[in-house]
Amino acid sequence: MITIRPMVSSDLPVARNLWSTAEGVELAEGDSEAELREYLARNPGASQVAMLGEHLIGAVLAGHDGRRGLLYHLAVSPGHRGKGIGRRLVHESLSILNDQGVRRVLILVARDNPSGRDFWARCGWESLEFAEAMGIDL
Repeated sequence: MITIRPMVSSDLPVARNLWSTAEGVELAEGDSEAELREYLARNPGASQVAMLGEHLIGAVLAGHDGRRGLLYHLAVSPGHRGKGIGRRLVHESLSILNDQGVRRVLILVARDNPSGRDFWARCGWESLEFAEAMGIDL
């Protein structure tokens, strides 16, 4: 039986390993275990993991700035894809963010990740043609 629960700090090593091997997910600056531990503390309960018994098989990082929510790094182990686990993880994170007063949530999907783009579109997410993500390393 697969259960969904909030991510805790002790999940981070396995979640980071899942993310580092998942197609279309990129760990970058700000994704060290220590930095993610701080992120979880600032956004309690928003990030979720899928568990099959004691085994972490899916994870999503979620949080907000008080105005907009963000989802990062959704991944499900290859042997468990296509079973609705990703949708369940997203649904739970969105429910938590909604309960915290967030009304708009954003994601970043790599342009070279067509399967990821298809997944998010099937889940009802829309491409924001009027905006483009930009960034700067500090």
